[in-house]
Amino acid sequence: MTATLTGQRTVNRPALQTQPEVHSQSYQNLALFRVYVAYRSLLSIVLLILLVNPNTRTLVGSLNPNLYTTTALVYLATNIPLVGSLSTRLNENQTLMLLVFLVDIMALTLLADTSGGMTSGLPALLVITVAASAVLISNRKLAMLVAAISVLAILLDTTWLILRDVLDIGSLFPAGLLGLLVFGVALMVQTIAHRLGRAEELARNRASDLYNLQRLNEQIVQHMQTGILLVNNEGLVRVMNQSAIRLLAPERKITEEQGGQLEDYCVQLAGQFTQWKHSGIHRAAPFTVVEGGNPVIANFQELQPHVNHEFLIFVEDYTPVTQYAQSLKLNSLGRLTASIAHEIRNPLGAISHAAQLLQESPDLIPSDNRMADIIQHHSERVNRIVESVMQISRREPPKPEQLLLASWLSEFVREYLNALNRPAEVTIDCDYKELLIEFDPENLQRIFTNLLDNALRHSKQRTGKETARIHIDIDSTLHQYQINMIDNGSGVAFGDRAKLFEPFFTTMTEGSGMGLYLCKELCEINNADLDYRPTGKGESCFRISINQRAL
Repeated sequence: MTATLTGQRTVNRPALQTQPEVHSQSYQNLALFRVYVAYRSLLSIVLLILLVNPNTRTLVGSLNPNLYTTTALVYLATNIPLVGSLSTRLNENQTLMLLVFLVDIMALTLLADTSGGMTSGLPALLVITVAASAVLISNRKLAMLVAAISVLAILLDTTWLILRDVLDIGSLFPAGLLGLLVFGVALMVQTIAHRLGRAEELARNRASDLYNLQRLNEQIVQHMQTGILLVNNEGLVRVMNQSAIRLLAPERKITEEQGGQLEDYCVQLAGQFTQWKHSGIHRAAPFTVVEGGNPVIANFQELQPHVNHEFLIFVEDYTPVTQYAQSLKLNSLGRLTASIAHEIRNPLGAISHAAQLLQESPDLIPSDNRMADIIQHHSERVNRIVESVMQISRREPPKPEQLLLASWLSEFVREYLNALNRPAEVTIDCDYKELLIEFDPENLQRIFTNLLDNALRHSKQRTGKETARIHIDIDSTLHQYQINMIDNGSGVAFGDRAKLFEPFFTTMTEGSGMGLYLCKELCEINNADLDYRPTGKGESCFRISINQRAL
């Protein structure tokens, strides 16, 4: 026995991608703050122009032009740091905002005082200041404090001008009305701002919930075992989840963009989709995407009937269905075996025993002795068939273990050749020293024993020498480990390949036809598959395919 064992090869799998975290922030107050800073800057410039322009010079600063000019310039200067902070979240600092509005109240009160008080109309600008404070100051008590200080400033300045005989006593009435207006505006704007804030918070929470729900739905869809494709009326695949990529396009990376035609992924699926779309009738029929791959089955559904003509395609691995059907078949076979054991083995034993007694008779002529030999021989053959069927029916669930395939094969072949006790050559070709598979070792030993018996027997019939080769390979496209049992026999006729794994089918006169059937059953209950495929050199090859995802 010779064996070639080298380093292990690994298959890279794409890592899971994480999604960005959602940060919901309100920019409404920041935008209003920027608007208010722009308003202050423009207002201070206009107030200076009114004093400089000869046509409007008499309207402002008539009582004290120097104080008016100084106040307007200082007011304009206070806008410089505010303009420089427009890119920051200065409006969130409630103390600084209160200070800004107090500066505004003081500046507008001084400007109004130097221009004649209520007659100049400048105190009315305090309404805008109070309205802005009601929005930009979240603390309602502080906002009402700004309104109260504005009203006091209006009334005190009017009283001061009355005492200086600049205004008459009747000016207190419009000042009081303006004060009421200031309070009314403050209360109204605060109510509106509060409601808008609640609505904004509710909208932000709803948007966050919708986003989280969308991400949850995407994660659920992406990690479903069922493949899902969204296809438009022209057969263009718009979206497909990871399972669909694994089943239809295993050679593509999970992270690749979608957008190909359906027939680029699978011609059979595209044909079934076209037939369903035109006829509205679909008879689900399993198909394979690539040769040797798992069978899959598809179902179709229109996403929104008569709206945008988009369709959902559900693709599922058909292997579990076949395995379930196989388990039902085995259960039925078990019940049948009990009947066979009772109805066949007892009379079969009587026939065999009678043939033995007949052969012991001294009066038996040679021709009758030959007939007794035939009876005895075929009784033993029927008994072997019954034993094989009972072996299948009595099979317990597999007890899988992690097996280091290269070393396990070496030990198995060594023991097999020692037990064979005749010249034979079995070669192991494995480049994956550290390859681990999950398999029931007793089942795997029984499978290899049957396959090696067949390989050595057929090689000897053709070449006169008992030879076999075991080749291990990894198919990264199908995500499978493949164990190939190769012999130099004549191979299986093309017409017999479809019946090769059926029970009781054999091309050997001495065979029971249960060996390959038993091997395939043992493979399937261990999440593996056994099929026949000749090599490119004309050699016979039985391949055991173990899905990587089952490990």
